[in-house]
Parts: sequence; C-alpha cells; structure tokens
Amino acid sequence: MERRTLLRTAVVGGSAVLGGALWRGAAHAAPAQPGSGPYGALGALDANGIRLPAGFTSRVIARSGQKVAGTSYTWHNAPDGGACYADGTGWIYVSNSEINPSGGASAVKFSSTGTITSAYRVLSGTRQNCAGGRTPWNTWLSCEEVDRGYVYETDPWGVKAAVRRDAMGRFKHEAAAADPVREAVYLTEDVSDGCFYRFRPTTWGDLSAGTLEVLVAGAGTSGPVTWAKVPDPSGATATRYQVSGAKRFNGGEGCYYADDTCWFTTKGDNRVWQYDAAARTIELAYDDSLVTSGTAPLTGVDNVTGSSSGDLFVAEDGGTMEICVITPSDVIAPFLRVDGQSGSEITGPAFSPDGTRLYFSSQRGTSGSSSGGITYEVRGPFRA
Repeated sequence: MERRTLLRTAVVGGSAVLGGALWRGAAHAAPAQPGSGPYGALGALDANGIRLPAGFTSRVIARSGQKVAGTSYTWHNAPDGGACYADGTGWIYVSNSEINPSGGASAVKFSSTGTITSAYRVLSGTRQNCAGGRTPWNTWLSCEEVDRGYVYETDPWGVKAAVRRDAMGRFKHEAAAADPVREAVYLTEDVSDGCFYRFRPTTWGDLSAGTLEVLVAGAGTSGPVTWAKVPDPSGATATRYQVSGAKRFNGGEGCYYADDTCWFTTKGDNRVWQYDAAARTIELAYDDSLVTSGTAPLTGVDNVTGSSSGDLFVAEDGGTMEICVITPSDVIAPFLRVDGQSGSEITGPAFSPDGTRLYFSSQRGTSGSSSGGITYEVRGPFRA
C-alpha cells in the first residue's frame, strides 16, 4: 500500500472538525501488525475488573437500571455508541441505548474536575439505537440499527427536541462521521452485504435535505472509488440494492473521521478500512487474517475513535473484550481489557475534550443481559 502523510483532527472539545486540536502529521501504511504498544503491557486487574497499562486508572460512571451517582436519573439499558462535547469548563458524554423498543440516548454532564453534575434523557421513543456520530455543530446523530431505521439528530444538552432526519436514508444504520471539508456525513450499514454511504446536505449544518450516495468500487480491498446517488432513500427497495456496482461490506460498524480520512470497521471479516476522501481511494488499515506473526490482537471489531496523537482506538464486540490501539506507525496492541464479562461487548469509546479521559461501556456487563450495562471512565497519560 502507498504510504502517505495525514494531518488529522481529533474528536476532542473545540470548534474545529468534530471539535478538536490539530493532529500531528503521521505516516500510515496498511494493514497494521501486532507489536509493542505505546502504553506498555496491561497490568493486573483493578477494582473494576479492568486491566490497564501503568499510570492509568478506571472508575464506573453509571450502571444500567441504577441512579447515576449524585443524580436522580436512572441509566439506560444496553449502552452503546457515544461521544463527548465541551460544556464550558466541563463536558458531556452522550450514550445510545441499543434496546428495541424504547432505545434512545442519555447523557452525563461533568464539571471541570470530572465530577458528575447531572444526567438526563436526550432521545426517547426510538428503536435499537446502536452507534452514531457527532457533528461539527455539536449535535449527536443517533442511529437505529433496524431494517429501514432512521437517523435522529439530538441535542446533547437535552434542551432542543430530537429531529428525525429522513433524508439520510432508511436502512440498518450503525455509525456516522462528519467531513466538514467535503460537507458530507459518512454512514455505515450493519448487514452482511451492507454498503458505505455518504450524505451531502443541501446546506451544510442542516440535515433536513440533501443527497444520499453509496460507494461504488471494484471487488478488491484497495483502489479508487466513486459515489452514486441512491434513487430512493426511503428504502422501499433496500438502499443497498438500488445502485449497480455498490461495494459490499460485511457488517459495517464504527465510523470515525479525521482530516481527509474516514476509518470504518466491518465485524464480519474483522477489518478496519480507511477511506481517503481527498484521493477517493480505500484501503485496509487492519485485517486479522493478514496478521503475519503471532495471534491477531483485535477480533470482533466494533466502535472506533481517535486521540490527539493520531492513535486509533478500536473496541471489540466479543473477542477478548479489549480496546486496541492502532498507532500512526501501524502497530496494533491491546490498550485495555475487561475481564469476567465474556457475554458482553465494548461500546461507545470517546475522549473528553482535553483528551485525558476515555469513556466507554460494557454493554451487558457481568450478567450478559442488557440490564447489566456498565459505563466507565479511564484516566491517564494519553499521548498528546
């Protein structure tokens, strides 16, 4: 694969792309291979059942069916995709609920010191809200993972009513990532013969109208791509079957954008893809079947996010319940592991605005049930 230099923007607080500080220029070649990670080996289990590198600590933020500490709000079942938003000197973490019916999303608000100050509902009356994505104008796109599901644009502060965005298409939505340079939102589809989409609003910042397109490419895993308009976004005929030559992806999952590149994952073949939006090409960032030595560290790929250093953090649905890091030098290694929760999956990784705290959930916790979800915070010396 061709090596190229990327200057990327992290999902941390601010008003730039997805709210963030400038990423360091770093060469990425694909696919990543196992090696020694930047944070060292995982340590012993902590009090919360998590193995972390030296210098990192964890705490439980919320548990499904229980009041969020210091509030009167009961946390939702099956916590899934999430994102963080700057809120004055503090921040907000938004989390979906992947239950059907009555999915929706909730939020936890933090002070500048990380103290929880409130928790509340931001979306109700929807179905199986799996992942989603944040917008540059600080809303949360919550995606329904059901046939002919919708995208709902929600307010992380819980002040404005959520709005259903029909123009973004009706299909089994998974995740979304906004590209302000090309004024588009990329979308994944969680079916075994799904597609990769982009939505181009008529007016950037207003998702009420626009054009839904599907990626068209050859049969390989790398090379140039084009986009074709989906004739009927309402999905009366499944959107993935409306355009001849649409490229198939095996179970689209997480989706994350940073300057000119959109990374997305496919769980059916344990791959992390990278779409170069400037060059209009795709290639593999990781594929467990292409690991050349040792055991593949990442299986059951799911949600993905990034840090200000240019590292990608990819969560596992199953596997060994790890979040793995893929560095700009194409080394992949475990960053953390949750023990004793083999019936669960890791969801919703997102960094606080200052990049020092990572939030995520174990969707079904130790019980293996949607009512057993646990949402965590990990704090420590993340690379800047």
